[in-house]
Amino acid sequence: MKEIQEINRRNFLKTATVATVGAITMPSIIKGAETSGQVVLAFVGCAHIHTPGFINLLKSRKDVKVKYVWDHDNARGARRARELEATNVTDLNKIWEDSEVAGVVICSETQLHAKLVSEAAKAKKHMFVEKPLGITGAESKEMAAAIEKAGLIFTTGYFMRTDPKHIFLKEQIQKGAFGKITRARGSNCHSGSLGGWFDNEWRWMADPKIAGVGAFGDLGTHSLDILMWLLGDIESTIADIRIVTGRYADCDETGEALLKFKNGTIGTLAAGWVDVDNPVTLLISGTNGHAVIINNELYFKSDKVQGADGRKPWRELPPAPPLPLHQFVNAVAGQKDMPLVTPKEAAARVSVMEAAYKSAKTGTWEKVV
Repeated sequence: MKEIQEINRRNFLKTATVATVGAITMPSIIKGAETSGQVVLAFVGCAHIHTPGFINLLKSRKDVKVKYVWDHDNARGARRARELEATNVTDLNKIWEDSEVAGVVICSETQLHAKLVSEAAKAKKHMFVEKPLGITGAESKEMAAAIEKAGLIFTTGYFMRTDPKHIFLKEQIQKGAFGKITRARGSNCHSGSLGGWFDNEWRWMADPKIAGVGAFGDLGTHSLDILMWLLGDIESTIADIRIVTGRYADCDETGEALLKFKNGTIGTLAAGWVDVDNPVTLLISGTNGHAVIINNELYFKSDKVQGADGRKPWRELPPAPPLPLHQFVNAVAGQKDMPLVTPKEAAARVSVMEAAYKSAKTGTWEKVV
């Protein structure tokens, strides 16, 4: 598969195999961990393309024990259990009823999330749930409510929040360096359809009935998260989402959405699996500043920040926090300062995507509900 420059699925899979410096801490362990000081987890579903990277990440941590693996495809679950030296189980109750298991990593097909999250919440298991949280906005909000009511630790795989460039831009927006932000654009594309990335083991991810979305929702949710993290909630959207090659039958392969933010900003979102390159991943423009990320370099201009003339890459960036799954483990271990994605945030992204897909069918602006 072709390497591409932006932070994307391929880069994530590589970085997730290495323990993040400073990510592994040993604070007091929340209820459910072993007396040895390990955080005890279970995999609930291993269908997602990020599963191998997550397995390598957890194996790199001496303070983590994966005790069980469950998957509705028992052969797949058994294979992953062998990699983790864990017990493969066919009965989920074995996980839910084991008080030693503090949390679960849910990497099942998206259509199973609602059932699995509901059961995990009832069993009081902390959750890392791969994105998207659910198939629809309504079921995602129900999951978020259940997680919050149970008082559980939660996060999802929005790893772009750990990019120092994005963190810097969030800080500058909060400081007013852009003035009034008028427009913003996010783009997250790769050549997955062209390269047949989803032909075999990951084929379900190109089936919207199982995954909930196609290419636009799969990749677009990451850039959408960054746009909403920076600029807030979205009021309405109109989108054009299309099949290009037809390699995956009725699965969309590219799309573009126009977004109306509640704060008045106009946004655009591009995502797809049929791009040979994606050099410009983020752009923000305001009355006092401008920023663009090109080929993974940030160019920043602001009349309120000394030296920010936009002529050369901006290097004064904050440190990168741990990747989301590291954050989850740290939080379950008792660390309080992890910048976790909230359940409501995860659900809100699903609601926007649902409106975008609806708009692509109706050809009209759709409100985000």
